[in-house]
Amino acid sequence: MPVAAELYYSLYQGTDNDTLPVVLLHGAGGSHLSWAAEIRRLKGSRIYTLDLPGHGKSGAVDAQQTIAGFVKKVIEWLAGMRMNRAVFVGHSMGGAIALEMGIHYPEKVLGLGLISTGVRLRVAPELLELSASPATFYKAVDYLVVHSFSPQAPVRLKEMATQRMAETRPSVLQGDLMACTNFDIKDRAVSLKCPVVVICGTQDQLTPLRYSQFMADTIPGARLHIIPNAGHMVILERPLEVAAALGSFLDTIVYNPGKEA
Repeated sequence: MPVAAELYYSLYQGTDNDTLPVVLLHGAGGSHLSWAAEIRRLKGSRIYTLDLPGHGKSGAVDAQQTIAGFVKKVIEWLAGMRMNRAVFVGHSMGGAIALEMGIHYPEKVLGLGLISTGVRLRVAPELLELSASPATFYKAVDYLVVHSFSPQAPVRLKEMATQRMAETRPSVLQGDLMACTNFDIKDRAVSLKCPVVVICGTQDQLTPLRYSQFMADTIPGARLHIIPNAGHMVILERPLEVAAALGSFLDTIVYNPGKEA
């Protein structure tokens, strides 16, 4: 099982340094399996899909309660991988981590893919309360799944998402949600200098389309890709469209093998 800095990761397309390195960062209560296979196996790049601390197969079980804490672990993972720079693609909470990296570690960032996320991620008080107790944890999971998919999403897809999220430790999910609700870089987003693509479904209830529109309007040079009839988990509902949007974006990234890791 590949691990660096206590974080599990999967790798697609081998370790050829001639190809662009791309790191996928999942959302709250997720894991590397939160990303559809079509995205994890995107051709033309080295795709690293992480399990963040305490999630999935990662051994660092301490719950994080700040986005900065997650960023620190990702930076440690980069060092463990002897990787200087990469493109970071984040979904929801993972997008917040990617944004923080772009602001505080621009020398590590070749580009950002921001999916179903925002410069602020306020969490509903009801959800915070439900996630605070193991006794109501299952209700928090149900709340998230109900609000994460569009009405058109297959029932089986929602059942699988529920099963996977229910495997998350209650303290980890609570830590994720606290990290999200305290995240706010609204006044700093304009400082981002790297290439950025923003992707969102039109039926996203957790991070509505206006969040993505704000990022696209605020971040210099950012491009916006809107996917109709998709919810917050657009990466599972419409993976082919997300993969196509990411692929087109990655084709624009300047990468110099030998100078980059």
